[in-house]
Amino acid sequence: MNHSFEKSLHAFINAWSSSSLIKFKDFLSKDYKAREIREGEIIDFGYEESILGWQQGFQFANSNEAKWRINELSRIPLKEDEMMVILSATMEVEGKNLETANLFFNTFKNSSQNEWKLVRSYIEAGIPTENLRNNTVQGY
Repeated sequence: MNHSFEKSLHAFINAWSSSSLIKFKDFLSKDYKAREIREGEIIDFGYEESILGWQQGFQFANSNEAKWRINELSRIPLKEDEMMVILSATMEVEGKNLETANLFFNTFKNSSQNEWKLVRSYIEAGIPTENLRNNTVQGY
């Protein structure tokens, strides 16, 4: 499990970092469910809404020549076939880091085809980046 998950997580983060919706979509389960908290508002969404959101984010990144700053904060095995990865993500735009980041609690599940797919996310949006300093396990 560790080696296949490690490869999948690395490819997932590379797809994200390169703002490639085509590659990124390969990692989302069609049954994907998420909850985002933004300024105290709770937003629940699924696969289709997620694709639209990532498309907008990737278009912003590409049109502004932004660089993603993604940091792995923790990795927690949930079950034999499930792994939670806590990531923080922000952007660098015109050489300046944004002052906020999003915190992603992402649950990946290993399918019967031995593919790791993102099945659930809980997202805290708009966290001041200064609150996340020195909490990184691994940066990408």
